[in-house]
Amino acid sequence: MPYLNKVMLIGNIGKDPEVRVTPTGKKRVSFSLATSRRYRDANGETHEMTDWHNVVGWGKLADIVETLGVRKGMSLFVEGTITYRSWDDQATGQKRYATDINMESFQLLTPKQQNPNFNGGNSYGNGNSYGNNSSYNNNNYNRQPPAAAAPYENNQGMDYAPAEDESDDDLPF
Repeated sequence: MPYLNKVMLIGNIGKDPEVRVTPTGKKRVSFSLATSRRYRDANGETHEMTDWHNVVGWGKLADIVETLGVRKGMSLFVEGTITYRSWDDQATGQKRYATDINMESFQLLTPKQQNPNFNGGNSYGNGNSYGNNSSYNNNNYNRQPPAAAAPYENNQGMDYAPAEDESDDDLPF
C-alpha cells in the first residue's frame, strides 16, 4: 500500500532563519512560518487564526536560504514532509515533543523590490523554486533557471538527519 507524507504551506517567515552547522559538517537552517486562515463563528463574525510551523532545511537548501538573504517577513511557499521528534527536557526531566516541516523545496513569493538583499545583479527572486537536488550547482545562483525547468527538489529521498547536539532553544515552549 502506498503512503504519502506531503506538506505545502504558504506563509510569512516569523523570525530570521537560523543557520547552524552540525559537528559532522552538515548545514541546517530553521525558521518559523506563519500561516493564517479565516473562519466565521456561529454569530457570523469573521475571525482570523494564525498557525506557526517550525521549518527545517538541510544541506544545499540551507546554503540557498543563507545566500539569498531570506529574512523575517518574507512570503514563502514551502513543500516538505512532516516530522516529529521528542526529547527529555534537561531542566525539568519532562518529555518534550515538536513537530517540524522538513523542507524539500521552497519558492520565494516576496517581490525583488521588497527585499533589499536582491541587487540588480541577482536574477533570482519572485517565482523561482529551490530545493535539494543532486543536479543543483552553486553556479546557478547568478543565472535564471530555464523556463521549462521543474522546481529543484529533493529526489534522493528523505534528507532529514537531525544532529545529536541539536539545541532546543528555538522551540516555542
